[in-house]
Amino acid sequence: MNRIVFITGATSGIGKATAEKFAENGDSLIINGRRKDRLDELKQALENRYKIDILCAAFDVRNREEVFENVNAFAGKWANVDILVNSAGLALGRDYFDEANIDDWDTMLATNVNGLLYVSRAVLRKMTERNSGHIINIGSVAGEDMYERGNVYCASKAAVDAISNTMRIDLLQHNIKVTNVKPGAVKTEFSLVRFKGDAETASAVYNGFKPLLPNDVADVIFYAASLPGNVCINEMVVTATSQADGIYIHRKK
Repeated sequence: MNRIVFITGATSGIGKATAEKFAENGDSLIINGRRKDRLDELKQALENRYKIDILCAAFDVRNREEVFENVNAFAGKWANVDILVNSAGLALGRDYFDEANIDDWDTMLATNVNGLLYVSRAVLRKMTERNSGHIINIGSVAGEDMYERGNVYCASKAAVDAISNTMRIDLLQHNIKVTNVKPGAVKTEFSLVRFKGDAETASAVYNGFKPLLPNDVADVIFYAASLPGNVCINEMVVTATSQADGIYIHRKK
């Protein structure tokens, strides 16, 4: 399709699968993440396979100065982002509120909320000039259904929901679409990061049912991004068949 698609958090999980999906369909990509080696590896693989153009943007979305410095430096065709996918995000810890690590709270809010705000604001300068664009935020069912020991992670995804809704209202005058994609359980590095490398605990999250895979969510994102210009999907909730919402999962014994 030859659009310019900017994907944050593209080094793993949903972000990486989304990059692969858009590349497969001929779009040019700006891929972001903190791990430059992984970005370079993904760039080489996708360019070789699909013969598309890719720009690596290795920076931390939590750092406001880095975000604006890098985005403002996009030149030529890269300056005109058609689609932004805010996929960078994480959970840290699964603790009761009164026992939680406050550093974990700060990291989740800085990534899931501030990072999304900074990147969106930086990209919007050119989108509003063109009166065209689409911002796709990756929220979560956890932003709707609060669960025990989810506290600040749930709060961060509820913030994504509120930001997406108000962003959509404010950007109506600029003809810019805003979509909030809210997945349920997706088998990625998410749980391994959340439980800080405890592979056994992370794996147990998916016991007894078949969770979503990153490419399942990437398909949904691509669909939302590929509808006619007069059509905007405001939000999409996508779960595994065994999952009803952010709380109820049917697990086979």
